[in-house]
Amino acid sequence: MTMRDLYLLVPLAPLAASVVVGLFGPKLGRRLSHWLCIVGVAVSFLASIAIARDVHAGHVFNGDVYTWLASGSFKMAVGFLIDPLTATMLIVVTFVSLMVHVYTVGYMADDPGYTRFFSYISLFTFSMLMLVMSNNFMQLFFGWEAVGLVSYLLIGFWFERPTAIYANLKAFLANRVGDFGFVLGIGLVLAYFGSLDYAPVFARAGSMAATTISPWGGTEWSLMTAICICLFIGAMGKSAQVPLHVWLPDSMEGPTPISALIHAATMVTAGIFMVARMSPLFEWSETALSFVTVIGATTALFMAFLGIVQNDIKRVVAYSTLSQLGYMTVALGVSAYSAAIFHLMTHAFFKALLFLGAGSVIIAMHHEQDLRRMGGLRRYMPITYVTAVVGSLALAGIPPFAGFYSKDAIIEAVALSHVGGHRYAYFAVMAGVFVTAFYSFRMLFLAFHGEERFRAHAAPNAHGHDPGHDAHAHDAGPPRESPWVITVPLVLLAIPSVFAGWAFVQPMLFGDWFGNSIFVREPHAVLGELKSEWHGPLAFALHGLASAPFWLAIAGIATAAYLYLVNPAMPARIAARFRAIDALLDNKYYFDRFNDWFFAGGARWLGNFASNYGDRTIIDGWVVNGSARLVGMASRAFRRIQSGFVYHYAFMMIVGVFGLLYWWGVR
Repeated sequence: MTMRDLYLLVPLAPLAASVVVGLFGPKLGRRLSHWLCIVGVAVSFLASIAIARDVHAGHVFNGDVYTWLASGSFKMAVGFLIDPLTATMLIVVTFVSLMVHVYTVGYMADDPGYTRFFSYISLFTFSMLMLVMSNNFMQLFFGWEAVGLVSYLLIGFWFERPTAIYANLKAFLANRVGDFGFVLGIGLVLAYFGSLDYAPVFARAGSMAATTISPWGGTEWSLMTAICICLFIGAMGKSAQVPLHVWLPDSMEGPTPISALIHAATMVTAGIFMVARMSPLFEWSETALSFVTVIGATTALFMAFLGIVQNDIKRVVAYSTLSQLGYMTVALGVSAYSAAIFHLMTHAFFKALLFLGAGSVIIAMHHEQDLRRMGGLRRYMPITYVTAVVGSLALAGIPPFAGFYSKDAIIEAVALSHVGGHRYAYFAVMAGVFVTAFYSFRMLFLAFHGEERFRAHAAPNAHGHDPGHDAHAHDAGPPRESPWVITVPLVLLAIPSVFAGWAFVQPMLFGDWFGNSIFVREPHAVLGELKSEWHGPLAFALHGLASAPFWLAIAGIATAAYLYLVNPAMPARIAARFRAIDALLDNKYYFDRFNDWFFAGGARWLGNFASNYGDRTIIDGWVVNGSARLVGMASRAFRRIQSGFVYHYAFMMIVGVFGLLYWWGVR
C-alpha cells in the first residue's frame, strides 16, 4: 500500500463505516454495527500514525486526488496537504474519536438510536478529517460545513426533547453567523488571489500585504486585514469565541460522548486549526492579530467566571472548554501558533477525559447531573475518581501534567508579545489560571468528596432527564463503577494527560516539529525569544513551581477546598452578599436574553410586521382585494352609463365630438 492509499484510507474508513451502519444498522445488529465503526476509526488512527512517521521523515504531500469542476484555468478539486500540522491533527482527532467510539458502547447501550448514533459519530470524524487534510479553501469549507451539519444532528440526537431541538437550532444559527464571515473571507481570497489552493495564495501573501480595498465610499481597508478578520469570524462561530459562544454550553443536550467529541478534539478546535493553517495570511495583518488576541482574552477570562456558578457537571466542563479555547486563540493572536496547537493537543486529551469522566458519573448517578446532589463518590468509583483527578490537575495547569506545559507556554508567549492588546491578554490569562483551578476542583470536590448528598435525592432523573431517551436508565440504587468499555478509555486518555506535555513540549515549541507548515514573521517570533531561556522540560517544570501561574493555581485549589469541603455554607452566603454579580453570572452576562430580545424578538417583530402590513394590508388589502374593489367600482360606474336609451348614447357621442374638437383646437 502506497502513502497515497493511506491518505485516502484515513477519511474513507470512517465514512464507509458510517454509510454501511447508517443504511443497514438495524439489520446488522448493534454488535456488528459498533465494531464496524470502531474498526473504521481504528484503521484511521493506525494510518495516521504511519503518515506522521513518514511526514517527520521528511516526506510532505500536497496534491489533488479528484477534480470535480474545471472552468478555464480555474478548478475545484479534492486535495490533501499532508504536512506536520496535518499529521498532528490527524493523530489527535482519530485517537480521541476512537476513545469516544469505545466509550459509546457502554454509555449508549440501552438507547434505541444506538446504531444511528454510531453512524453519526463516524460521519463526524470523516468530516473533521476532510477539514484538516484539505489543501484548498473549497474542501476546507466542505469539511467546515459538514462538521456543523453533523453536530446539529448529534446535539439534537434525542429529538423528542424540546431542549435538545432548541440547542441544536441555536448551534446551527450561531455557526451560520460565523460562516457568513468565513464565506466572505474565502470570496475575497478568490477575488484577489485568483485561486482557492493554499500554496499559491500563501506564496503571494507577502506581495499582497500592501493592497487595499474600498468596500464603500472612499474608505480604504487593508486586504489582508479584511480577509483575516472575515476568516476569524468563521473561527469565532466554530470555536465558540465571544460573542458567538452562546451555542456551546447548550450543546450539552446531546449525549455525553458527542459532548466529548465536539468539545475536545474536533469541531471547536477547527477554528484554532484554521487560523494556524492561515498563519501566512494572518502574519501580514497587525490589526487582525490584535483582534484575535482581544477576543481570545475576553473569552478565556469571562467564560471561566461562568464555570464558577454552574451546577450541571457537564456545563462546568463546557465552560471550561470555552475558556481554554480562549487561551488557544490568545496564542494565535500573539503569533505563538505552535503553542496554540500544542495546547489544542493536550487539551484534547484531558478535556475528553473530563467529559467522559462526567458521563461515567452521570451513569452511576442514574443520570443525575446536578453537582449539589452528588458527593462522596470516590469510594464507589475509584477508577473514575483517579482519572478525574488527573484531568483536573492537567486543566488547572499543575506541573508536570500536560496542561501545565501548554498553558504556561502560552502565558510566557503573551508576556513577550508586543501585539496590540497584549497587556489585557496577559492579565486575562493570568487571572484565568486562578479561576480555572477553582472551578475545576470545585467540580471535583462536589462530585467526589464531602457528604453523600445523593441519598437525599435517591429518585432517578431528578434533574429532569427522560430515562427512556438516555442510556443505562437503571433503577435507583447506590452508585457503582462503570463497566470496562467506559473505564478503559478513561485510563487511556489519562496517560497522555500526564505525559504528553513533557514528551512533546520541546519538539513542538522549540524544535522543528511543524517545519514549514506554520509561518511566523521575525517581529512576531515570541517563541523564538522563549527558546533562548529553554533548558528542557524538567527545568521548565521546576521553574514553574516558583512562577506566579503555579501559585495562582494552588490558590484556586485551596479556595475551592475551603469553600466546598471546610466551610460548605460559605458559597451561599457569598452569593447572597453579592447578588448582583451572582445574577450576572447566573444569567451568563445576559447574552441569551439579549439575543432572544434583539435578534429573535426583532425577527419575530419583523415577521409580524411583514405578515400584518405587508401580506394582509398591502398584498391582500391593496393588491388582491383592492383590485377587485376597483373593478367593482368601475363596473358600477359603467353600469349607470349603459342605460339602453338611444338618446343617452347620442348625447354621449355629441359630448365626445365636442371633447375631440376642443383637444384638437388646443393643440
